[in-house]
Amino acid sequence: MGEKYNAMNVREKYRITEYCHHFLREYIHEGDCCIDATCGNGSDTEFLCRSVGKTGRVYGFDIQKDAVEKTRNRLEQAGCADQAVLACDGHENMADHVKEQVTAVMFNFGYLPGGDHSVATKPETSLKAVEEGLKLLKTGGVMSLCIYSGGDTGYEEKNTLLAYLKELDTKQWLVIVHSYYNRKNDPPLPVFVVRLF
Repeated sequence: MGEKYNAMNVREKYRITEYCHHFLREYIHEGDCCIDATCGNGSDTEFLCRSVGKTGRVYGFDIQKDAVEKTRNRLEQAGCADQAVLACDGHENMADHVKEQVTAVMFNFGYLPGGDHSVATKPETSLKAVEEGLKLLKTGGVMSLCIYSGGDTGYEEKNTLLAYLKELDTKQWLVIVHSYYNRKNDPPLPVFVVRLF
């Protein structure tokens, strides 16, 4: 029983969202400004709010009112709603709301877990959002991208984003693509982009 419990804990630790949180913890500090480009159910927004502390700021975006409300409720219950600015807007418009450089930008592409699968991120707006996020990222900052493909979402968004990231200037950007290599059926892809200068 104990061994099974430990295995479950390890498996949970390496779930893509938790894995990204683990990676980003090295970069985010008290008082930082961060962006959750795809609020969804608010897990990443809460993580960012806790990471930046009471003196930090987190901007959260989602095109679905339901997702924004779920995120707002989650943050209120967690006691960290004060440092969050939530907008029911496409992530490609983040520069309309954020006027400062940020330490981290988080993306979870695809559709809202438990929501309507026909409402999902699209290659063209996701690419523009990544471009805008990179412009806002400060030197030493990091962007995380949880890329889901196959099934309802197909491969176009994944291929579009990876092709763009592959061509980023190596002097300015470090792009790290991880893989759940022995998982079948199109496992999610964790990607990190670090601004070198």
